[in-house]
Amino acid sequence: MAVKARDIALRGASAVVLAPAAVAATWAGGVWFLALMVAASIVLAFEWAAMSAPHARRVMGGAVGFGVVAAVISAHFGVMSVAFIMLVFGAAAAGVYARSRGQEALDAAYGVLYLGWPSVLLIWLRGVDSPIGLHWTVLVFAVAWSADIVAYLAGSTFGGPKLWPRFSPNKTWSGFIGGIVAGAVAGGLMTAWVDMGALTVVWGAILGLAAALATMAGDLWESALKRRFGVKDAGNTIPGHGGLLDRVDGLMFAVVVVAAGRLLVLMLERGA
Repeated sequence: MAVKARDIALRGASAVVLAPAAVAATWAGGVWFLALMVAASIVLAFEWAAMSAPHARRVMGGAVGFGVVAAVISAHFGVMSVAFIMLVFGAAAAGVYARSRGQEALDAAYGVLYLGWPSVLLIWLRGVDSPIGLHWTVLVFAVAWSADIVAYLAGSTFGGPKLWPRFSPNKTWSGFIGGIVAGAVAGGLMTAWVDMGALTVVWGAILGLAAALATMAGDLWESALKRRFGVKDAGNTIPGHGGLLDRVDGLMFAVVVVAAGRLLVLMLERGA
């Protein structure tokens, strides 16, 4: 119990330091949010490199980081078609470059797509100084963070049968259920609290539930990747949390679901 208490205290202290900066940049939007995304993309790229190519971190990190950052900048300027082209081109270029330096091409190419796709969608959700875009972006954070935190607390408190012991021996069904319930509540509350366009409270809760499921899936997927590469954490960037990738793995999947929900709402609003 003492070890868990220290772990929770360290996680909380890290969150107190990092969360306000992320929230402030998200609130400000524009170039500040772009700076946040570029910085995060570079950190994530080198964490991916440390996992997938520990003996050639600079090569892999540089190749993956260049592809992701190029796509993120294109998305910031509203050229989404170019952003997606940059993702595909960046993945191919990273693979070729990594292969030329004796590294696994597929790991480099996948790293660009794995990190870049949700980054581009998050930029699209936030928009450039769009009030409703801010609300949708906060919805992603609220659902993913709620699901992650409650899943950890519920799993630590209640324990019980393991969710997927082959890849993630510490995750339990109690944590999973607590996480998806928390995500649904966060989605409903966010929709009731701020303007989400045509999204109703009920559909906000359903979207939160779906995004929370995606958060759990993203967490499990990264656990499987770490098991494949034989590492415990993606890095040690954040005290008590491991690497940045360990903290945003679920959010990266959640943003895809929320972006799909946002696109559907936009289509409904334009058709009304």
